[in-house]
Amino acid sequence: MSELKVTRIEAGNSREEAVETGTKAWQLFAESPSVIAARVGDDLKDLAYEVADGDVVEAVDLSSPDGRNILRHSTAHVMAQAVQEIFPDAKLGIGPPITDGFYYDFDVEETFRPEDLDKIESRMRKIIKEGQKFDRRDISDDAAREELAHEPYKLELIGLKSNAGDAAEGASVEVGEGGLTMYDNLKRDGSVVWTDLCRGPHLPTTKRIPAFKVMRSAAAYWRGSEKNKQLQRIYGTAWETKEALDEHLHRIEEAQRRDHRRLGNELDLYSFPDEIGSGLPLFHPKGGVIKREMEDYVRRRHIEEGFDYVGSPHISKGALFETSGHLPHYAETMFPPMELENSKYYLKAMNCPMHNLIFRSRGRSYRELPLRFFEFGTVYRYEKSGVVHGLTRVRGLTQDDSHSYCTPEQAPDEIRHLLSFVLGLLRDFGLDDFYLELSTRDDSDKFIGSPEDWAAATEILRDAAAGTGLDLIPDLGGAAFYGPKISVQVKDAIGRTWQLGTIQYDFNQPARFELEYVATDGSRKQPVMIHSAKFGSIERFMGVLVEHYAGAFPPWLAPVQVVGIPVAERHTDYLYELKAKLKALGIRVEIDDADDRMQKKIRNAQTHKIPFMLIAGDQDIEANAVSFRYRSGEQDNAVPVDEAIQRIVDAVEQRTQV
Repeated sequence: MSELKVTRIEAGNSREEAVETGTKAWQLFAESPSVIAARVGDDLKDLAYEVADGDVVEAVDLSSPDGRNILRHSTAHVMAQAVQEIFPDAKLGIGPPITDGFYYDFDVEETFRPEDLDKIESRMRKIIKEGQKFDRRDISDDAAREELAHEPYKLELIGLKSNAGDAAEGASVEVGEGGLTMYDNLKRDGSVVWTDLCRGPHLPTTKRIPAFKVMRSAAAYWRGSEKNKQLQRIYGTAWETKEALDEHLHRIEEAQRRDHRRLGNELDLYSFPDEIGSGLPLFHPKGGVIKREMEDYVRRRHIEEGFDYVGSPHISKGALFETSGHLPHYAETMFPPMELENSKYYLKAMNCPMHNLIFRSRGRSYRELPLRFFEFGTVYRYEKSGVVHGLTRVRGLTQDDSHSYCTPEQAPDEIRHLLSFVLGLLRDFGLDDFYLELSTRDDSDKFIGSPEDWAAATEILRDAAAGTGLDLIPDLGGAAFYGPKISVQVKDAIGRTWQLGTIQYDFNQPARFELEYVATDGSRKQPVMIHSAKFGSIERFMGVLVEHYAGAFPPWLAPVQVVGIPVAERHTDYLYELKAKLKALGIRVEIDDADDRMQKKIRNAQTHKIPFMLIAGDQDIEANAVSFRYRSGEQDNAVPVDEAIQRIVDAVEQRTQV
């Protein structure tokens, strides 16, 4: 047999090897049991791939991001096989890997019950134990249609083929550019037990699935459209070790404990009444305190940073959004228009067009630049019902929205100023683990403006990001249609990432609105416009903070900062006198004068996550003191009243956590 030369890469080490014709990728990594696939050039391949002369073959470890995706995709196949073995009439939808797991969609007569999921998981363990082989084969479109005649959703994907990735979430794992392939699950005797349309790659056998769990089921529209049939989606997770799975399940348990929807109800912060509609929250008095504190602080900080506070209406004629370019580019995310006085009016989905009108309302000079407008602007976006989620994905949201107008020469400094401002504000709220994401244009036709303008703006943003010393992750194609952006990605207390602040460079809207300023030489020039939102939205940011702090806000944000707890009824008047002193200093304080015993009052305060408890009994009154208790359970006895007050005031003013 003739020899081939290939380059073998594993764990960063590269070595050229001579191998025989017919060598499979698995033979290159036979001594490495954690290798489950190979990357050849830009393509991921099964270990059964036959190498060619000149191939650069890189090992894909099970614990790597690509390895985990392959593991989860293979586990999704095992789950679909188990479902069809238990429910033979189930029709297959799509089953891709996703962040931390996988799902598969099924068309079944009845919704899956918890006991059904238990049966499915048990059958999956049986399939895994059998060590069935994932075997790839090419197939023509016509042959695939014939073989999958009983699977209507697969037939639809074959019809879409190269456009399927755009037409249906997750479809790219099944069909795409080029020919079709099928994966057969083979028993050890070579007999086919199950088949799915798939591009792969997959694990060598089902036995290479070390740890998995079926998580839950939910409804999901076929191809994500409410116009299509509602299918049943089963979610699962799979990991490279039992320990990694256990850690993931612990993170989920902790996330559930911190879920802002549950905590919002328990702490009486906000609600989501069906009578109002999906994605439209109501803030209760205690939630209103947090919202007001956030807004007051951020408003003051904007003014200190040189912004002028402005305001704009919630509704506008459609022509304004046509000028800005949001119609038609953003039309799907806007609520339908209202016909009024022979005009179409829209709920605004963004504030920038109105700020442009403020800039254009009179002549502007270079001496005024950079000119900075800021408002808490409430906007309305028609998010699909399937993605609306508590406060973190809503249809009515209030942005801490600002727009800077400056000369092109001022733009780099202004972006650096805005980025520093965003990061400083987030730190003030107790968030300090960040990285940055740079969203740019791709080759699609959804973007407006010349490639040269985009390249220049992107470089300015990249330079500003580099100055922070933070990691910068590229996001090709993720920019808004009018310009590139930097987004601040924040990690919370349990390591989850949230996109919050954004800074966007816009050279399109100033031209569309014919914005001008008088330059130093008397000529009229077009300003650069820079969009920025420090939180993203008040609603989303509050949801993130609730989960970050698990509802135990730092004292300056806590709806109730202090509760007074009398040991007996005769001590109540003493605490009311103390309450008056604290209120005079702006402290939010309540007295629990209910008939409950003192220990129950302490438990109630801790349940409601109140930072400070001031407990008073006979000895405290005699000494003009209190027992000073923190929500953690730590307690200092016989603290003089003046010292107790100062502790509270200092914690609030310094925005410290307790």
